[in-house]
Amino acid sequence: MTTGLIRWFVGKYNVDMSEAANPDIASYPSFNEFFTRALRDGVRPLAQADYVCPVDGAISQFGDIDDHQIFQAKGHKFTTAELVGGDQTLAAHFQHGHFANVYLSPKDYHRIHMPCDGRLTRMIYVPGKLFSVNPTTARGVPGLFARNERVVCVFDSDEFGPFVMTLVGATIVGSMATVWHGVVNPPRMARICDWQYEPGQVTLKKGDEMGRFLLGSTVVMLFQKGAIRFNPAWAPEGKVRLGDVMGNRPLR
Repeated sequence: MTTGLIRWFVGKYNVDMSEAANPDIASYPSFNEFFTRALRDGVRPLAQADYVCPVDGAISQFGDIDDHQIFQAKGHKFTTAELVGGDQTLAAHFQHGHFANVYLSPKDYHRIHMPCDGRLTRMIYVPGKLFSVNPTTARGVPGLFARNERVVCVFDSDEFGPFVMTLVGATIVGSMATVWHGVVNPPRMARICDWQYEPGQVTLKKGDEMGRFLLGSTVVMLFQKGAIRFNPAWAPEGKVRLGDVMGNRPLR
């Protein structure tokens, strides 16, 4: 039954199994194992850039944070404080900063990697809804990414300062996991949970895996003011792949 489901899914969503470390559909013991499959070595080389795209997917929106407001879609915004679970002090680091929202569709590779080197300082689990996060829903549901269940990962970097990688849950997303914690949900908790990490306890390099999704979802990234100049080729709804140029530090 598992192999039949995987075979149907591959055909339905046109999944390119030639890029998988294990392309044999029949060898996966569960759908989850298939869905979070690793890629073959070398199929996602890292660009020569200060920041690389952390996932395969499509750009939802990106750009400058308007004071504390993040643009979601036409007519819809949400605040940085809402995104990170209400922590105004954390949100203040990104006032007038920069954001990028990247959507992962069902066919995409579902591991999330680091856009640059970083030291983990906090992880915040924020309970919420499980709306779909596809482009149609993003245009129709106000504050979508700040309403859905999410895992907020806060990093610090000697070169770029603090930055945030937020894993946003969605319909049928059974779990979100990080490499240092494992599965964060389930269990689905009714309250915000906050983990603190000592300096050097979790340090990841650019391109390292940092987490993974079950089924499609979105990653929302926050950067400080002046930390990044996005790739001029980027545009909303544009396709991106892990390792592509996301941006560079502005010239000083």
